[in-house]
Amino acid sequence: MERNVFMRRAIALAQQSVADSGGGPFGAVVVHDGHIIGEGTNQVTGSHDPTAHAEVVAIRAACTQLGSFSLAGCEIFASCEPCPMCLSAIYWARIERIYYGNTKSDAAAIGFDDDHIYREIALPISERAIPTEQLLADEAMAAFRAWEDSDDKIEY
Repeated sequence: MERNVFMRRAIALAQQSVADSGGGPFGAVVVHDGHIIGEGTNQVTGSHDPTAHAEVVAIRAACTQLGSFSLAGCEIFASCEPCPMCLSAIYWARIERIYYGNTKSDAAAIGFDDDHIYREIALPISERAIPTEQLLADEAMAAFRAWEDSDDKIEY
């Protein structure tokens, strides 16, 4: 089955990531029309970039390949259930289906626990662990007004 081929590639990338010591044990591929158009491994520690998760790296590569910010019509195969950040990126990219191998519980069991992030997102801003404060709202609104009035914007 073709889906298994793509998942096996994501798993192989995760295993390679461990062997290369460039990041955590995670791999992902983005598929369009039966072809891999983006691959990624976790590169957090190697690149010193906390956003360089396998899914995000694969999404960036796929967008570059297609020359578009939209991955409508694509699927993603991830060696592990996507974390909140990756899940958000998948939604923003308009990927239509997610396949994963390990669960978030499996990831937590080896030290990659993101349940605290899910809990934080559900809280009102005033109750979150990281203090958050709104500043210069009126001034910030100027950029939104400019966007709203622009005839040259590319909506997404």
